[in-house]
Amino acid sequence: METLKAIETRRSIRRFRGEVPPDNLIEKIVGEAAFAPSWKNTQTAGYIAIKGENKDKIAAEMLAPHNAAIVNSAPVLIAMVTKCGRCGCERDGSFTTKKEDRWQYFDAGIACQTFCLAAHDCGLATVIMGIYDEDKLPAFLKLDDDEVLTALIALGYAAEQPDCPPKKSVNELLSYL
Repeated sequence: METLKAIETRRSIRRFRGEVPPDNLIEKIVGEAAFAPSWKNTQTAGYIAIKGENKDKIAAEMLAPHNAAIVNSAPVLIAMVTKCGRCGCERDGSFTTKKEDRWQYFDAGIACQTFCLAAHDCGLATVIMGIYDEDKLPAFLKLDDDEVLTALIALGYAAEQPDCPPKKSVNELLSYL
């Protein structure tokens, strides 16, 4: 798929067909997402693929109802995890900019979008979710002390084809100095 076509046609999908993507396809998507740029190539993004009973438990106990409905529809839930204390830092641990450790969320966003575009190119659909029980879910995932759950991504084959929502014009988005 051409890059611009992928950007223009990727949609957030909230209803999925029941068929489960094969593990080798999920692995291919993660492999492509590894090409996302990151601060000094720190590559802090990681992914946990969740299926079956574990996915169902997360939907039932750790998500708001609207996100639970999406996760119940999706055959796979991806937990995107970020390794903390690397982005925006020098080798001695000091921060390079006033953004301090907030740079890690910028890198996480790039990695998340790269994952979603790779999934789209492979024929799978995604939606990125950020509302979840921020205490219970990381504990359930057994994250290390230096890791943070940055996003959840529902993954599967689309059961809907929504239209593109309105977008701002270039004149609204771009200025020159």
